[in-house]
Amino acid sequence: MPEDEAPPAPPDALLQVIDNLARFHREHEEYYAQAPLRQAGELQARSRALKSLADRWSDVEAGERTSTIAFAGTEDLNAPGLVAESGILFMEGEGEPAELQRMKHEVATLADETESGAAWLARSMEQAWEIAGTLAAYSALADLLGERHRIIANDWQSADMQALVARLLRRALDLLARVDFSPTALRADLRGERRTPAYLYSSSELFDRAADLMVQSATLVHENERRWRTFRARVRQLQSESGRRPGPGSADA
Repeated sequence: MPEDEAPPAPPDALLQVIDNLARFHREHEEYYAQAPLRQAGELQARSRALKSLADRWSDVEAGERTSTIAFAGTEDLNAPGLVAESGILFMEGEGEPAELQRMKHEVATLADETESGAAWLARSMEQAWEIAGTLAAYSALADLLGERHRIIANDWQSADMQALVARLLRRALDLLARVDFSPTALRADLRGERRTPAYLYSSSELFDRAADLMVQSATLVHENERRWRTFRARVRQLQSESGRRPGPGSADA
């Protein structure tokens, strides 16, 4: 190639597509670099609640119903400080606390949403991988192909982590389903084999691992921010050098 000849660059239409992807997918990933951190924090709070109950029920002696009032709190089953922190309140004459039911429902919803998101992201990365391979034909982008493929690799790995998170959450719910959280059943267990604390500890550990993977997933996505910015800057430089300006749809907000 003569020294004064520019290296082959993608055609204008392709540059516009790449610019669009670099802009909007960078913004999309900025959200997903934060949302899992919030979800992980909420999951850790649920894990702490389970551990608090397990700690309490590992040592406390089962009591008797101390009040004829159905809404009176159980002196033996409620963990110190947990009612104010989580709202989980065991009451005489009642069944499983509504807060525990809501916790399990929310975790099940999170598992479904995480699994769905992981499947979508994995499919998207299959397509992105193929498209990125075609960019090798344009030497003007050759030095940034590593960056582009690293973005895809990070997102793909994040998708795998999210799929595992969904599995962990569902297995934790399976373990919790083996516990009868009514005061009568809990007291019977405390007078017998005390199996309930073991199920709660194991469930909380699965919650903990799922939360850890959520944080790692967010970290992988967060690492892409500079790579997207660098890649888009090159695309816009090529548009400018060729006398083509980005269309209205790709202008910065």
